[in-house]
Amino acid sequence: MLTPRARRRLRALVIAAAGAIACTLLPARAPAAAVLVITAPGSEPAAITSDELALVYRRQKTLVDGTRVQPVNLPAAHPLRRWFSQQVLGQPPEAMEGYWRDLYFNGVVPPFVLASEEAVIRFVASTPGAIGYVSACPGDKRVRVLMQLDGGPPCPR
Repeated sequence: MLTPRARRRLRALVIAAAGAIACTLLPARAPAAAVLVITAPGSEPAAITSDELALVYRRQKTLVDGTRVQPVNLPAAHPLRRWFSQQVLGQPPEAMEGYWRDLYFNGVVPPFVLASEEAVIRFVASTPGAIGYVSACPGDKRVRVLMQLDGGPPCPR
């Protein structure tokens, strides 16, 4: 028979062991990553502000430093697209559907949607004036970083 003191110690050990086991079995929450706004190396614009970036992605600004910019997006369900839309445009991708429907009937098309971050990098690297966003894990030498946005979703690569 265990004494009350021994029972408390045993309970504490069991709780500590259960916590240790849970920590090893459950996936760790990945830290937030940076998101890079990218363009082709050697292309303009030299820099862009967050407000200008929002205007570019809403197609309210098509020239930056005299260069015609071509924004590209990831699919609406992609975690990076959702984060980018919330942070830069202030609303999720679904909330922009009506906005784009109205603009489309006035001859303004939404940014291209590319299937993956690799597709964004390839398109931006080969298209003058293209601008996109990718995870900063790790950066890619084919493109130039215009801006870094901190606090993005965990790095998927």
